[in-house]
Amino acid sequence: MTTTEAEPLLPRPRATVLDRWTARLASDPRIARLWRWLAPTLITLLAGVLRLANLGNPESLVFDETYYVKDAWSQWNLGYAATWPDEADARFSSGETDIFDTEGSFVVHPPLGKFFIGLGMWIFGADSAFGWRVAVALFGTATVLVLYLVARSLSGSLVFASVASGLLAVDGLSIAMSRVALLDGIFTFFTLLTVWFLLLDRRKTLPRLTRELALRTINGEGPGWGPVLWRRPWLLAAGAAVGAATAVKWSGLYVAAAFGIWLVVTDALTRRRGRVIFWPTDAAFRQGPVTFLLFIPIAAVIYLGSWIGWLATDGGYGRQTLDEAGALPWIPLPLQNLWDYHAQIYGFHVGLSSPHGYAAPAWQWPLLTRPTSMHFDHTDGVVENIYAMPNPLVWYASVAAVLYLVWRFIVTRDWRFALVLTGIIATYVPWLLYPDRTIFQFYTVAIQPFLILALTFALRDIAGGPSASSHRRQSGQRLVWVFLGVALLLAAFWYPIVSAMPVPYDFWRIHNWLPSWI
Repeated sequence: MTTTEAEPLLPRPRATVLDRWTARLASDPRIARLWRWLAPTLITLLAGVLRLANLGNPESLVFDETYYVKDAWSQWNLGYAATWPDEADARFSSGETDIFDTEGSFVVHPPLGKFFIGLGMWIFGADSAFGWRVAVALFGTATVLVLYLVARSLSGSLVFASVASGLLAVDGLSIAMSRVALLDGIFTFFTLLTVWFLLLDRRKTLPRLTRELALRTINGEGPGWGPVLWRRPWLLAAGAAVGAATAVKWSGLYVAAAFGIWLVVTDALTRRRGRVIFWPTDAAFRQGPVTFLLFIPIAAVIYLGSWIGWLATDGGYGRQTLDEAGALPWIPLPLQNLWDYHAQIYGFHVGLSSPHGYAAPAWQWPLLTRPTSMHFDHTDGVVENIYAMPNPLVWYASVAAVLYLVWRFIVTRDWRFALVLTGIIATYVPWLLYPDRTIFQFYTVAIQPFLILALTFALRDIAGGPSASSHRRQSGQRLVWVFLGVALLLAAFWYPIVSAMPVPYDFWRIHNWLPSWI
């Protein structure tokens, strides 16, 4: 009896749908080119529809819009945020938009985010709820596109980028924070834009550095010191972006610090792989100062430029704190007043501790115990709610994926994992330093893109790599498809609750899965 007769061949498992599709993309450049444009376009359009649809509802100021909308409008007209009379919210919502005073108001965030909100109001009307929210909605939509670009830069995979950006496009927290005129969505955009520019800088700089190190070795110049690279336009762009993030919220300072360290560390490791003998000193004390000069000064210029309205006028809060007699003669008086104003803002942020029903300390954020309700109206059995609630499945899976990514980084030392973890550290860990301060779960909108990137890396590993067996890839990809399908159903289930759609009270009530929710 032959071997073939004794052991009949088993049928080869069919390639998965994803494998067949990716193979077709690889074999037909025209289809690949089409999908490279079509995928981000469709995902961004979906994100825009979910964020812009019925954006003018509710027609009244909600949650902290009472601060940012009115500050934005007075700043747009006067150059600085001004005070408003009592009962201004109701009058403003009814169309009395020019009742602000000329006296400066003490505001605790820089002006850039409010400038964009004011721009939307100038274009569409200050008496329009759509007008005062549209800028934030557009930034939220653009964040989805930038996440696609970041994910594509990290993986080189259209599928990977589509999954990451698609999850953000339909996520309730991102949608809710794109539908209220707060600063956090704008801050998230500029933070993620910073990361994309850093990735572009790495793509251009790393080959140059590696090539120059190799040439020096070939020419016998000795590997003691590496080259110092000045021509890095994308690093300048990253500095401008992180400056803009800081000009929206001071949290951008942590982003600048974290990714500044990341730049030096990654440069040092590249020099080590290039066999530079003094690689730590070379990266820290030769290339490090150059990197600093390319990254930080332009950020400072962008930040200071956001205060131009306050500096060029006399009515802003704190503008006349110091007079000529008490000022330093070699520093312009407006800058000295701005410094004193910043000291007051810092004192406010550090000392902020007032009871609030939706307050949630940072250590509770991974548990998702107290999401923030921005707006609630219950009339005749119908509920309208803007609930800053992430997709629960995606949220908890993302938190677990971060732990997985930490382990993967320890094992593989993959720089991409380090980048994602750096983003999480920069946007989350600083909040742990203020356990007594009044803070909210919706601040996690800035962490969310990095959490989703961690989740997408985990889903990619579950789906199986090219070296995995066909059976392994089939089972893994089926599991991922099921996860994504359930996530999409949950996104649809929660969308009315995060977007102020009128729904029956009983439908709203079944979203109360935990006693602390809603």
